[in-house]
Amino acid sequence: MTENNIVWHDTTIKKEERQERNGHKSTILWFTGLSGAGKSTLANALEQQLFKQGKNSYVLDGDNVRHGLNKGLGFSDEDRKENIRRIGEVAKLFVDAGTIVCTAFISPFKEDRDRVRNLVEEGEFIEVYVRCSLEACEERDPKGLYKKARAGEIPEFTGISSPYEEPESPEVIVDSDKQTVEESVEIIISYLQEKNIL
Repeated sequence: MTENNIVWHDTTIKKEERQERNGHKSTILWFTGLSGAGKSTLANALEQQLFKQGKNSYVLDGDNVRHGLNKGLGFSDEDRKENIRRIGEVAKLFVDAGTIVCTAFISPFKEDRDRVRNLVEEGEFIEVYVRCSLEACEERDPKGLYKKARAGEIPEFTGISSPYEEPESPEVIVDSDKQTVEESVEIIISYLQEKNIL
């Protein structure tokens, strides 16, 4: 088997050294929630604040990643699992590089989110549940996807014809239908400071 011929090569520079040089710890901020909840908006607003503070950060956005790395994956349960598996592995590389990585993915299945959590050390995976009612998400419908899903044009659409498993004990919850983007960012920044990540 090919795997028998692949040997892990340790890097010379360690994660801890990168973190020390950057002046902050590295972590995965995993934004999860329904389509239209505001995950990408929030992840980008947070990154803007981190950038202003001189922190190394990067946003991995669900739609953007499907244009390249995950091009060709559909929305069946198996493809969704593979989508999240790949993103988890990429996010882990960012953590090793000493970067705060903000991932904005619906990631509807708890098992898949837990699998990513288990890729990194304790405290390096922060689940941010962007909570928003289905009604509010449908009202926003920024990409017109709910309208298409209700018309039967999009099969297996999360929240309509495919399930979304809410996080049971996320590190951070923001209510995007009740809080402003600025308030939500402040909640996350406060959490990062409290955990000595920043």
